[in-house]
Amino acid sequence: MAELGHVRPQTMTFDEPLPLRSGNRLGPYELKVETYGQLNAAKSNAVLVCHALNASHHVAGTYEGVDKSEGWWDNLIGPGKPLDTDKFFVIGVNNPGSCFGSTGPMHANPATGQVYGADFPVVTVQDWVDAQSRVVERLGITQLAGVLGGSLGGMQALDWSLRYPERLRHCLAIATAPNLSAQNIAFNEVARRAIITDPDFHEGHFYRHGVIPKRGLRVARMIGHITYLSDDVMEEKFGRQMRAAELGYSTQDIEFQIESYLRYQGDKFSEYFDANTYLLITRALDYFDPAREHGGDLSRTFAAARCKFLIASFTTDWRFSPTRSREIVKALVDNRREVSYAEIDAPHGHDAFLLDDPRYHGVLRAYFERMSQEFAA
Repeated sequence: MAELGHVRPQTMTFDEPLPLRSGNRLGPYELKVETYGQLNAAKSNAVLVCHALNASHHVAGTYEGVDKSEGWWDNLIGPGKPLDTDKFFVIGVNNPGSCFGSTGPMHANPATGQVYGADFPVVTVQDWVDAQSRVVERLGITQLAGVLGGSLGGMQALDWSLRYPERLRHCLAIATAPNLSAQNIAFNEVARRAIITDPDFHEGHFYRHGVIPKRGLRVARMIGHITYLSDDVMEEKFGRQMRAAELGYSTQDIEFQIESYLRYQGDKFSEYFDANTYLLITRALDYFDPAREHGGDLSRTFAAARCKFLIASFTTDWRFSPTRSREIVKALVDNRREVSYAEIDAPHGHDAFLLDDPRYHGVLRAYFERMSQEFAA
């Protein structure tokens, strides 16, 4: 199978401020964008990929001269892969508020000349979709073949189908939900408090002090990582394996291999992720609830949708369980929308949507193949 090879991001600058759901406005602002494949003459083969919490515009391919720089969904996207870049023009956009190049808390506020920090406005899934729609317009695309996303990215895909119903033909929402459960909001709040109570946080203006709240970021990532894995995967990978042959009888040192793994993940995350971005993105997750404007009625909510849908879930994903995906499917069936649903028996938990499960990739390959026939000559 051919590889996509080296890719290069581009920066799009938008002078017109972006109105936000909070009533604030963001602008001027920049968005990092990557594209893969070729846009056909009719501009009918474009697929927008929406990213989740700690991902970015770098969806596929590699960066020249950078080791281990594969895009976060590189196993799915490329020549001959399920989302085949020989057939589709794929777009990755880094959302505003992120820390991977688009305007976010680490950048200067044009109104003050100072780094935004905690003053960066709160953003929502709807705001991100509005920003993405401007990118699509700038590329000269009036209607997308599809919008694809997993987890938080799946929420963005669903929002596209509701708020821009005439501008996409297919919505592919993987391992997602129509809103967060109370338990999910609770996990997010504990992670945020870990960051906010770090002495180096300085109420979100840690840049001015030349420090990073790494302790809080480490704990936040450890909490999150636990929720992304299934109990079966943790047991298979680590079980009760000890770090050393003998017990250390310590309450603070690492005793179990799972502890070592979580600390490694936390340390790595704290080196590249921005604390304010973490707060913003988890709050955007909390706020997403399109049915709220329809009295909590999901069927009434999806009456606005016009596209076709693929909804996929994983049996061991307890953070975004199949039950939540079935809620979406029921709402679509209630509205007589065309929907395909795959509930995949996979042991990996929430992270399954990023992994090489042949049944999962088979579902996506078949669906994208059917999509490609719509614009094939």
